[in-house]
Amino acid sequence: MPSYLSLISWTDQGVRNVKSSPARLDAVKAAAQAAGGKVIFTYMTMGDYDLAILMELPTDEVAAKLLLGAAMQGNVRLKTMKAFTEAEYRNIIASMP
Repeated sequence: MPSYLSLISWTDQGVRNVKSSPARLDAVKAAAQAAGGKVIFTYMTMGDYDLAILMELPTDEVAAKLLLGAAMQGNVRLKTMKAFTEAEYRNIIASMP
């Protein structure tokens, strides 16, 4: 299943409502599960981003809908990258001419 790594920054609204952040994370986890995926890990980070979340979701379209839905609430800004596991990375490199 494809993996997606999101680097998340709280907006001003998100910081004002930071105490509800765990409930928002729970909602994202539930949405990922309902879409046939799961959250692999969540880290609160220090620096340019406030959170890092790795999710497995069935398709790019499912990922886009879930992440756009989270962003539409106005509490976070997301930068999301499609991520490849070590095994996938090794297969990609091994298949190169």
